[in-house]
Amino acid sequence: MITATALGLCALGTGACVTSAAYKNKIESQHPPIGAAVPVNGETVHVIQEGEAGPPVLMIHGASANAREFTWTLSPRLRDEHRIFMADRPGHGYSDRPDGAHDLGVQAEQMAGVLDTLAPGEKAVLVGHSFGGAVALRVALDRPELVKGLVLLAPVTHDWGGGGQAWYNSLAAPPVIGPMFSQLPPIVGPGQLAGGITSVFDPAPAPDAYSEKSAIGLLFRPRNFRANARDVKALEDQLAEQSKRYGELDLPITVFSGSGDTVISPKLHVGELKKQVPVDLVILPHEGHMPHHGEGGAVADAIRRLASE
Repeated sequence: MITATALGLCALGTGACVTSAAYKNKIESQHPPIGAAVPVNGETVHVIQEGEAGPPVLMIHGASANAREFTWTLSPRLRDEHRIFMADRPGHGYSDRPDGAHDLGVQAEQMAGVLDTLAPGEKAVLVGHSFGGAVALRVALDRPELVKGLVLLAPVTHDWGGGGQAWYNSLAAPPVIGPMFSQLPPIVGPGQLAGGITSVFDPAPAPDAYSEKSAIGLLFRPRNFRANARDVKALEDQLAEQSKRYGELDLPITVFSGSGDTVISPKLHVGELKKQVPVDLVILPHEGHMPHHGEGGAVADAIRRLASE
């Protein structure tokens, strides 16, 4: 996403900060918040809500994304019969980022707080994509009284033995160099976006105007980029501990996994999850890491089924 040449831009100092500030203003004017700021634990969570009646469904996005990921994929299939809550994870989209938000437990607290506020006393179906799958699992572990079932989409569930980390996350995450380095993505990142989108959808084709519809450009704002990097860098250690608890889960879980997924290894994630807890696994031979796009109808059907049980 970011070339080595771009590191030379650090020398621009103030110039890079001015450019990133201009980018932030521009991208936020193109993609302003379209949901509500829900107070949770002294911070706010930006939640896009659709549907006025029916069982609640909370959708949690993955890394490098935001809640708009679901506004044109899954919500239109479900909003006539469910209340859909699409939440920006801490530090993503337009949600505040509490201290320690790289911890899956903190992320789960914020997502659970959305349900406490918007669907008090009810159980919801949780939908989690990729990193959001890890957060959905943690909500089910820490607040099982809130969760009726899980629908996980190409979920990250276990530590994977190291490696596979993008180098720029190592520079954006640390406390000293990170804030400075994170001024560079607004300059370089957008030009590298098309290739990244192709890779996450492969072998399926990327939908037309995916970046615009999902407001992916919000990622390159410095604070958002840094929050994403800190989440991703901490994830493996977090999952090494969290995965020890999966045997506690006592609820229906459906997983959609693209057999062509090159972002994560289904064998190392859902394959390991299946050893610990019963899973209704749907293998999609022509999909990659974004199964809710090409197979949105099947995913919506699974959500309806768990909501009605």
